[in-house]
Amino acid sequence: MVDSLLYFVKNTEQLAGTLCHEVSHTIHRDGVALMEKEQKIEEREVAAAILLGPTRAHIIAIALIGKLHSLGYSRDAESKADVTGSDICAEAGYNPWGLPWLFQEFQNAEVSQIPQLLSDHPANGTRIKTLENHFRDNPATFSKFSSDPKSATPFSVPKDAPEKFLPPAATGKP
Repeated sequence: MVDSLLYFVKNTEQLAGTLCHEVSHTIHRDGVALMEKEQKIEEREVAAAILLGPTRAHIIAIALIGKLHSLGYSRDAESKADVTGSDICAEAGYNPWGLPWLFQEFQNAEVSQIPQLLSDHPANGTRIKTLENHFRDNPATFSKFSSDPKSATPFSVPKDAPEKFLPPAATGKP
């Protein structure tokens, strides 16, 4: 994950946005909440299988419905982490536009994206719109930051960093 992320991170704001997003998962206790949610889903799946009879078709259908429900919860948690992450970045003095810029990089790179319904993350376009709306709805916090990616601080790695820690763009390797 880190290697592929560093392939896309082009500036300090994108890196800060990513770190703030991940901190948000900790603040929201998303990992614990997801485990609790999945445990409840599994309990319902077992109960449904007992009630309907344990045919292979029923078990597959029940598992798929449970997985779709879990993915929806995960997408919601990701969206909340985007918003809280942008708030944390702004409060820390980092331009929160780094997250939408990064999601735009992801969107530009993805030739074929799986449908949002089948993903554990919202579609990149959805994430960008959610953040743009959040920024617009909270001008006191976000109006001081530029939405222009050209205003970003280029991401640089110290010259003495081991090559294995460098993003592909810094090594010239794919």
